[in-house]
Amino acid sequence: MKVSVIMPVYDAADTIAVQLDALAGQAWDEPWEVIVIDNGSTDDSMRIVEAYRDRLPNLQILRSTERQGPAHGRNVGARAASGTYLAFCDADDEVADDWVARIAAAVEAHDFVASRMDAERLSDGRALATKGNKRQQTGLIEYTYVRYLPFAGTCGLAIRRDLHDAVGGFDESMRYLEDCDYCWRVQLAGTPLVFAPEALVHIRHRDDPRGMYAQALNWGEYNVVLLKRYREHGMPAPSWTVGPKLWWRLVTRLPGLRKQANRDRWMWALGYRVGQVRGSIKHRMFAP
Repeated sequence: MKVSVIMPVYDAADTIAVQLDALAGQAWDEPWEVIVIDNGSTDDSMRIVEAYRDRLPNLQILRSTERQGPAHGRNVGARAASGTYLAFCDADDEVADDWVARIAAAVEAHDFVASRMDAERLSDGRALATKGNKRQQTGLIEYTYVRYLPFAGTCGLAIRRDLHDAVGGFDESMRYLEDCDYCWRVQLAGTPLVFAPEALVHIRHRDDPRGMYAQALNWGEYNVVLLKRYREHGMPAPSWTVGPKLWWRLVTRLPGLRKQANRDRWMWALGYRVGQVRGSIKHRMFAP
């Protein structure tokens, strides 16, 4: 087997058929497989997956409920994989119709690669107004809190199997931002991350305000975990002025909150800042 496509699933009945249709429609002459890992779904996700056995002949369905989180699911899938290369996708996205062939060519050439992302097809107008469509459109994601290594979202990542094994896979203690942590560990181990714009993944932004706020809150907290972890790996300390500037920016945007898009962006930024404070207290790491 040349490529193993790995997809963790948790309660994705509303979206997973779109991704499975996309995978079933791939045209590539090399041997490849799809590994779906159920992480304790309580909806009809697995019944939907089972219906694709005829359309995805090399489909594996695994169940792993001993630990929650996509990092755990991806590691379970990687251990069961027979491919020389591992490619990761998510149950709420949609890969382009030539994605497997494109990502396979890219990872064979560069060992560790990230797909291009586009949010317009699957995200509604409110979600796009809040989060935009620039993330991983023209290159890797730059870490902007301080200057450090680039990273990419896990949906659309691909890596040579032995490199994944060498870094121990995904850190299952990272409930959030595990993609950033994984990309940094692979790069620090000596393998650069390369952007593969020809491999396209259509991503889906969260479209409910509570979900967006919760995501921002968790990302803010786990950003502190990253700061604490990577200081000993050359990450510079953030300036103490960063925090006050970001809080002041929230204050200056208050007059614009009459518009829904401004309110959504403001709540996202607030959630991230509150998450940073929570993370600083919880993980005993000052993050301004």
